[in-house]
Amino acid sequence: MTDTGTGTHSPTTAAPQPPAAAPTERASPPPHPGRTLALTSAATAVALMTYTAPLVTLPETAADLHTSLSAQAWLLNGTPLGLAALLLVAGSLADDYGRRRLFVSGTLALGVTTVLGAFATTTLLFTLARIAQGAASAALLASSLGLLVHAFPTPAGRLRATGVWGAFVSGGIAVGPVLVGAFPDWRPAQGALGAAALVVAGLGARHLSESRSPRAGRPDLAGALTFGPALVALVAALTLGREGWLRAPVGLLLAAAVLLGALFVVLERRAATPMIDLSLLRRPLFLASSAGGLFTGLSVIGFFSFLPTVLQRALGLSPMDTALLSLLWAGLAFAVALQARRIAHRVSARHQLAVGFALHAAGVLTMLGAVGAGSWPRLLPGLVVAGVGSGLLNAALPLLAVESVPAARAAMGSGAQQTFRYIGSCAGVALTIAIATSAGSPGAGTDVALWVSAGLAVAAGILVATLRARH
Repeated sequence: MTDTGTGTHSPTTAAPQPPAAAPTERASPPPHPGRTLALTSAATAVALMTYTAPLVTLPETAADLHTSLSAQAWLLNGTPLGLAALLLVAGSLADDYGRRRLFVSGTLALGVTTVLGAFATTTLLFTLARIAQGAASAALLASSLGLLVHAFPTPAGRLRATGVWGAFVSGGIAVGPVLVGAFPDWRPAQGALGAAALVVAGLGARHLSESRSPRAGRPDLAGALTFGPALVALVAALTLGREGWLRAPVGLLLAAAVLLGALFVVLERRAATPMIDLSLLRRPLFLASSAGGLFTGLSVIGFFSFLPTVLQRALGLSPMDTALLSLLWAGLAFAVALQARRIAHRVSARHQLAVGFALHAAGVLTMLGAVGAGSWPRLLPGLVVAGVGSGLLNAALPLLAVESVPAARAAMGSGAQQTFRYIGSCAGVALTIAIATSAGSPGAGTDVALWVSAGLAVAAGILVATLRARH
């Protein structure tokens, strides 16, 4: 299969070639690599800024919306729920019907939903806006890597582009909390982020070139209608589970997730043009990409989504002080991800993941006892080490996502890996909050959460290091 406008495949591709596609129309005009990289990176940064913005304003937002303690997890998990439910669907649609089309539509929708979120007056309305932001972000994130593969057909160019794109994931995480902390209220900050997304959408509509890799056959509507609800049920169960795992609603949601997931597998095996080629699950590189995304969500995002609230409630830090501490971690991750391509010629993406997880584990273990002692300076060494680890993770994950699938299905590969990432994020946030709040004190709860985060990272590092590519 030939990806419209490229006609090449990465020599490191581990997956088999899919069936031949129907003849496609060559994209015109040809893509401009620099503009494509700039716009996809900018949109990605805005999406991550929107995702992380409420982390440092959770106490203020919860008070403003009169959100109960048990419902506050929804203020954080709304966006990853939308992301997890639609990333794989969006990736498949982008490859088949146009990556530029999905990118512009998603970025535009992100702007609109973020502005609407600024006017929310209840927990339900804000949560619905966050879910819609996640769905919109899914469209732009899944299509971004497909656009980059189209614009950078050579392995060297692809290495550079995915490294920069991964760095802007860290950049968005770093800037989002600082931006929100600089505003006197969380609502104007949401409005500013929405306006930024609308500007990027307009520029994307004007300067990006279309690319697609359509397959013969009908869209996999049955797969989409089972996969999305399965993940919504799973994420909802994980979020509600912190209030009690043996309650009937949690059990019913988990049962629905299992049944819909099983039905999705059956449908995908029978579909002529499946949303995801299940044979990829037998490929070590694809498994490493998926496992890397899942454990990044569980271990890294889960803990660092919880840390800002602890810093404010247990140590009395202001939103801006909390944002600056987060900036140390995420800013280092941004810098490291930009430079990681310099070692990628000698160290594989899989081994970069293993090292990144090891550094995260080492970093969080140095934070043990800091919250109990009421000392935020004791967090600094751990934030530095964990930031370096996160930079390696954010550089390696997008490269591995596109290397583990045929180039013509790059958006699908990106969607699959990021789906696991945000499933892990939802589970990680719910798990961390449940662990931390079940202990006798904030310090003790944080220490238990640190041990769990480190253990998950060590397990992930061992797993991805042992998944060897088959030649």
